[in-house]
Amino acid sequence: MPDRACTAAKKGRVPDAAMTELSQEKPADWWEVEALFDLCFVPGREALSSYRLRDGTAPLGDMCLVERDEAGILGGAVRSWGVAVGGAAAVLFGPVAVHPTRQGEGLGALLVYRSIEIAKAAGWQRMMLVGDASYYGRFGFRVLPDVMMPPPTNPARVLGLDLQPGAWAGARGSVTKPA
Repeated sequence: MPDRACTAAKKGRVPDAAMTELSQEKPADWWEVEALFDLCFVPGREALSSYRLRDGTAPLGDMCLVERDEAGILGGAVRSWGVAVGGAAAVLFGPVAVHPTRQGEGLGALLVYRSIEIAKAAGWQRMMLVGDASYYGRFGFRVLPDVMMPPPTNPARVLGLDLQPGAWAGARGSVTKPA
């Protein structure tokens, strides 16, 4: 069932999001979402370390979201996977993408906020990503100096968010596929 507006949108933190409809990605959406990721990211994105962690592992279905306009055109999407950090479970957030014609509407922020809400509701304690701290910092993500992604990953781009207070305290080590 589609989600009409997440808590973040209701609180006014996401512009123009009150009427945005998010729904869980369906198997039929897979290739269209892949095409959006191809459009929004660099060629060869599948060679990045995050993709090696995702390879052969199913995404967390409840945290794979899409947004379509009233004509059914895909505007944005996000996927997340489970990983382990030194044995501690974490959500590997992303990729998240918004079609270039829809950027600046707050859709990316809505996808991030809603994913955080879903992860908290599902009982996850920590979330991480590889991304730009200046962008993701507004959602509460911070650099994780004791967490190592497989190379080549810039350590300054390894970010985490406590979904429960203090969840990243003591969680350190290499990021691996879940056990």
